[in-house]
Amino acid sequence: MPAFADTSSVLERQLLLQLGDRLKRLRKAQGINTVEMARRVGISRTTLGSVEAGDPAPTIGTYLRVMSALGVAGDLALLAGDTFQPPPATSAAATSRRARPLVQVLVTTDSQRHQAQDLQSMALHKEAIRLIQEDPALLERARDTLRQWRAKEDARSRSLWDEWETILTRRSWRKVLGRTRRAQELRQASPLPTVLPEDVRHNVLAQIQALKNEVILGDRNEEGAT
Repeated sequence: MPAFADTSSVLERQLLLQLGDRLKRLRKAQGINTVEMARRVGISRTTLGSVEAGDPAPTIGTYLRVMSALGVAGDLALLAGDTFQPPPATSAAATSRRARPLVQVLVTTDSQRHQAQDLQSMALHKEAIRLIQEDPALLERARDTLRQWRAKEDARSRSLWDEWETILTRRSWRKVLGRTRRAQELRQASPLPTVLPEDVRHNVLAQIQALKNEVILGDRNEEGAT
């Protein structure tokens, strides 16, 4: 089985969730409703909802337009400016004398709001989909699992399993990678995690646990930096 492809995927997802949540709180703090904000940015309320949900589907340009409308686009000025460009090739001594920017971003997840659980579910599904795309035989394993579940005649999950049959046939992965209530319900009744090898599961769980303990991006101390 292929190993876990991108060990930063959970962290990247959580960064988007935090950004979306911050933009939503800023909008509310400024007393702007979703209709007015969508009008100012020139996007639909659905797209605005995706941005505030930290959905990776909207383009970076859309995120920037929302940030600009809220007056916080300057937060990305450092990234766009010279500060973060690689220094020119010079001697090691000259490089060591050059001051490095100290930027830290705290990344964490709020387990009390079930954020960690949903993020974990999202990461497991993304990995399962990646593996299925690399090895289509895994799709049949997921179908076999779904057939076994449906044979149990569990009326509570019947509609979800019926929808999963369509999703697996059409490979409509985006339906289960969103943050809508229905997408969350589908992930809770999903056969996809059953195709994951144990090392992938453990890797995802380790990343979620790291987020619960807080992750800091950036240098804590400039000394000793190479």
